[in-house]
Amino acid sequence: MTTAALSHFGIHVTDLDRMVDFYTRVVGLLVMDRGQLTNGPTLVFLSRDPDEHHQLVLVTGRPPGIEYNVVNQISFKLPALEDLQAVHRRLRGEGLKEFRIVTHGNAWSIYTPDPEGNRVEFFVDTPWHTPQPFAEPFDVEAPVEKIIADTEAICRSRPGFAMRGAWRQAQVERMGVAG
Repeated sequence: MTTAALSHFGIHVTDLDRMVDFYTRVVGLLVMDRGQLTNGPTLVFLSRDPDEHHQLVLVTGRPPGIEYNVVNQISFKLPALEDLQAVHRRLRGEGLKEFRIVTHGNAWSIYTPDPEGNRVEFFVDTPWHTPQPFAEPFDVEAPVEKIIADTEAICRSRPGFAMRGAWRQAQVERMGVAG
């Protein structure tokens, strides 16, 4: 079977400039290209990876006033728990007040809506695996050492706990890919 890797995500937007501002100024993506298709929508290509021309595409044409959004979430992986704390401070500084802050055991996550109500997740992987779904609130403003210790204790208390490396190796074998 051919392996497919997720490359990028595109969403239709109502207010392109407001969305570009959020994803560049707040999230830290860079505009790579911008343009309009002939007689069609305007597209803005954003990335933070020099090997990926675009990781997110914003496309005009989303009708205003739609009650239901089919996008479950747009997730951004961060390198360290301190980075997640910094993002939380930045989002609060932007006046955002609606947050869902949880540990999934295998990750620490902050969920918040973007300006058009799409749910955005910022997360950091933990060194553990625990069966999903799982979500337990945690204090993102606590000292990093406390967050780590508390999360590890939760994970170790759950059936199916494993260190991430052991869990990953089992998946490599299951998928039949080079590890």
